[in-house]
Parts: sequence; C-alpha cells; structure tokens
Amino acid sequence: MHFQTFIRPRTVGIVVTTVMLAGQWTLVSAQRKPVTRPQPAPVLNYFEVHEQSIVDLQAAQAAGKVTSRGLVDSYLARIQAYDQAGPRLNAIVMLNPRAREEADALDRERAEKGVRGPLHGIPVLIKDNYDTADMPTSGGSLGLATLQPAADAFQVRKLRQAGAVILGKTTMHELAAGITTISSLTNQTRNPYDLMRVPGGSSGGTGAAVGASFAAAGMGSDTCGSIRIPAANQNLVGLRGTHGLSSRTGVMPLSSTQDIAGPLARTVTDLAIMLDATVGPDPTDPITAEGASHIPTTYRDALTPGGLKGARIGVLRAFFGTAPEDDEVGNLVRKALDGMKAQGADIVEIIVPGLDDLLRDSSVIGDEFKFDLAAYLARQPNAPVKSLGEIIERGLHHEQLDAGFRLRNAPEKKETEHYRQAFVKRRALRAVVLAALEEQRIDALAYPTLRRKPALIGEAQGGTNCQLSATTGLPAISMPAGFTTDGLPIGIELLGGAFTEATLLKYAYGWEQSTKPRRAPFSTPPLVNGAAPLAVSVDTMVGLAAVKFSYDPTTGALRYDATTAALGTDRVLALTLQRSDGDKPGPIIAHLLAPNQISGAGTLTLRGRDREDLVAGKLYAHFYTRQSPLGAGRTQLVVH
Repeated sequence: MHFQTFIRPRTVGIVVTTVMLAGQWTLVSAQRKPVTRPQPAPVLNYFEVHEQSIVDLQAAQAAGKVTSRGLVDSYLARIQAYDQAGPRLNAIVMLNPRAREEADALDRERAEKGVRGPLHGIPVLIKDNYDTADMPTSGGSLGLATLQPAADAFQVRKLRQAGAVILGKTTMHELAAGITTISSLTNQTRNPYDLMRVPGGSSGGTGAAVGASFAAAGMGSDTCGSIRIPAANQNLVGLRGTHGLSSRTGVMPLSSTQDIAGPLARTVTDLAIMLDATVGPDPTDPITAEGASHIPTTYRDALTPGGLKGARIGVLRAFFGTAPEDDEVGNLVRKALDGMKAQGADIVEIIVPGLDDLLRDSSVIGDEFKFDLAAYLARQPNAPVKSLGEIIERGLHHEQLDAGFRLRNAPEKKETEHYRQAFVKRRALRAVVLAALEEQRIDALAYPTLRRKPALIGEAQGGTNCQLSATTGLPAISMPAGFTTDGLPIGIELLGGAFTEATLLKYAYGWEQSTKPRRAPFSTPPLVNGAAPLAVSVDTMVGLAAVKFSYDPTTGALRYDATTAALGTDRVLALTLQRSDGDKPGPIIAHLLAPNQISGAGTLTLRGRDREDLVAGKLYAHFYTRQSPLGAGRTQLVVH
C-alpha cells in the first residue's frame, strides 16, 4: 500500500493524504491543520531583486518600476531574511545607516538632471578592508572594529561618483590572511550553496553576499586568490587585474606588492560595469600610472557574441590536481574546456619551463604583512591597536589564525635574503610566462581556480592555484565551469598577458552567453511578500507509522517526528527515507526509526542531490516491520 503526501506551507494548513488503490491515487483524508507560524508582515512595495543584473535594475529604474530607494529596501529585506536568519550566511559586517538617504538623493537627481551612468542608484557592497568615511574599517579584526577612516578609499570614491549606493560592508577572512573567511569580529561566513562549507576568501563575505543577491555586485581584494576563489565558490565572475590597473589607496594591506582590489559580479556585463567605474590613475598610488594608457573607454565594448571563436587557450596540466579528491573538479574543468572548443576556441596543452620551481617561495606576503599593516595603522589616528603584534598580545584574533599570525609576526625586518630571492623569482616567472604566451601563440592560460571543492567549515582549504597571477602581476579571471554532483560551483581561471582584461572579459562573456552557467543558490530564494519563504509541514501516515514532517527550503532542514503506537504485536524494522524512480524503490539515504524503536524525532540536513530530489518528488518514506520485512507502506514527499 503506497501513500502520497503533499507538504504545503504552514499558512495554508491543509494536510492531504491519498492511497494507491487499483492503480489510482484515492483521497483518504483532507484536514485543516492549525497554523503554527505567523506570516511575517509584508515589505511594502517590495521589488524582486533576486538574480537581477545591473542592466536589469537600471532599466527598471528608467521605466519607473522601482526607485533607488526601492532597490535599497528590497536588498535590505533579503539581508534581513537570510544573513542572520534562515541560512544565517553571516556575510554582512554592517549596513550603511545613510543608504536610504543616499538613494533618495540619487532619485531626486535622476528626476532633475538625469542619470550619471549605469550605476546610478544601484546598491553595491564593499569588503571591510576598504576605507569608508561613513563606516568603520575593521579588516575583520575585533581589535580594529572601531577604526574609523577619515576618507573613502579611491575605488569607493569612484563608485560613489558613478552613482552607486554603498549598501554596507561585508565579512572577510581576518586581515585578509586566508581563504576560508573566518575572523575574530564576525566568526565564520557560510557558502550559500552548502551551508556546511566555506565561501572561500578572503573576500568570502562579498562572494556569499553577491551570490545570494544581497546587492547588485560587490568589491573585494586579491593578494593570492581572494577575489577569484570566492567567485569560483559562489558561481560568480571575478577579475584580478594587471598589477597597476586599479588603485589600492585606502585598502588595508596584506602585501603591498601583491595586493589588488576589484569587483565580483553575477554576470560578465556587471563585472565590466563595475570595472569601468573603479579603474583609472590615482596620483596617490603610483603603480596606476602604467595602467592608465591601457584602459578602454568602456570594457563593455569587448562583450560580443561568439567571443571564444579563434581564441587559442593553453591548458596548464600541472595545475590540475592528481589526488583522488581533485578528480571531480578536474573533470568539470576539462568538460568546460571541451565546451570552449565547441565554441571555436583552439585548446592546446602548454608547458611553462621551470614553472613549479619559480612559483615556489615567490610569495612575499610573509615578508610584507607585518610591516605594511603597521604602516597603514600608523596613518590612522584613532586606530585602537597599531600592529599585528599588539593584536596577538591582546588576544584580539581568531584562534584558527593564531599560528599563522605568530609566524608572520616573527620577521624583524622586511629586507631579507628570502625577500630578495622572491623578487628574482617573480621577475623570472613573469618573463617566462610572457615568453611562452608569445612563442606558442597563446591568448590565455587555463586551469582550475581551485583544484578541489570548497572546504567544509573548520577544515583547511587545499588546492589553490592563486599564486601564478599574484607572482607575475598578470590578469586572471575566474568564471563558472559547472557544478559537482552535490551541487557545488566550480571555477575555471583564464590568465592573459599584461593589461588584456578586455580580452579575458570577451572570452568570459562568450562562455557565459553560450552556456548560461549561472545558477542561484538554494538557500536564498526569492522573497514572498518581502519575507523568506515559510517552512512547509505535514502530518502523514507511512504504513502504520504516523509521521510529522517539516521542511525549511532555506536551510535544507527536514524535521520529522514519528510514532508507531498502533503496531500491536508487530515490531519495527526501520522507517527510512529513500530515493526512488517512480514506482521503483531506490536506495536508503537516511533512517528515521531504528529496529524496535517505536518513536523518534530528529532533523536531517539535506544537501545537494537529496535536496533537489525532495523538490522533484523523488524522495519517499518507507516503513518496514517484522511481519512485513519487504515493506509495510511508503509515502512520497512532494513539496509545493
């Protein structure tokens, strides 16, 4: 005997149970269940911003469908629903208390003078190592939580001039010194695609927030992968520009030699719009002088259909992992390369002579971190602490970073033999990479952004390929390659010659337009009347087992409460959750009751395929007893 149960929102409160008789589903009962959770008050004039691009939002403003103030309110509603509630992504450090006021001013300006450009009235988020005159800049450290800069960072000022609304600041790996986004100020940020995994880092808060549609786009920084890794882990596009393309003025440093600041976005067009607004010469950052002549009128001009046709892409086999845990990512990236070939790209394997040896010990983060941070803090009159050493001494850092911070606080001077040798390697590596690109007629090098999946929270992230761009100073873009079998985004990285950002954007746009790789995370769906979707629940029978189910679509939590009091002399063998294909039973994925257990309750966190199968109606509860060891009934769970 098979039962079918439809799980409906609690506000509906209707429990429908049917039974399979003579090949037909027949109604057994339909009873109204008392509402157990009040409906949140709707957000007035909520405008759906979920997965909307900057272009879409600008068009909606132009058509009078929404104002900048309306966009701010709608993004704030999503942050309220999902950042510290529901999936609790923990991606936002603080919100700009003047965001609504600034949006109102931009709305008046639109009406009276017209628009400044594509970012007029568009809410964006800023990593918390960018100086902002109206909000503290903590760098993710509890010791710097009250540090208030006197002026905006150069790129923040450029965004404001372009008409963007700075909605708030995002969490980050403490002092940008890692790639899992944990800190003494905000603790751990979660990946919206799998709440048990990290978002990458150090710009993990920006990555998670943009992935979850908390803003139209966001700003991060990259010293070794800190833009590209969060982009890969959140199915975004992120660009580390050529050294000298963008200003670092007003960005709390990790390494003055390797630091880059720039955008992350859900689409390549949005990335180009953000890039247009933030690049350019800065008199206070001399490295930008070289880049000024290489900046086009707009990077959007490079975004043409069929952008990969004729591209010659060299695959760095050495950057594909060889461990078993690297196989799935490697296969996805190879499949993406096959897709690029189908779009007209010439895909060849390439070897860069001496690559491994030149990369080894080429990072200067350990040499510069302590000294560059102290120099930045010395320029901040109200800095609560003045050095990395003081942060450590006062215990104002996260325990997971203690060993690394102590190691990086050990050097007594910056100018060491290791430091000198690192620069020798950096110059040599840049030369051999550029020579390989020219001699083998390669337009871009390709490899996985990360060789393995995002790490589980609490574990170290392995498999990064971040150092090649950071050492050579050459630009690299991370873009979506696909998803693992458990629903995790994977990124592919393309690295080009100096100031070839427009070419990299062209390739990324061609890939995006032909494959449509963007897929929103499960945990932050569109709001319902401005509030998160409610959990859905049902009381049902599985054979002679009475079970109450409740499912929260924002966390993947499936709660159950089962009892078998009506069994009499029969005994329970199992109450299970199984994957099925129609009438054909599938394998057991979880036990709700164990042998001889007459009642039980608990919560299953459904991940990846299990979550998708529940939504698709492919999960069934099965009941087994000693008198019916091959099955005493099953119920299909259908989420509506």
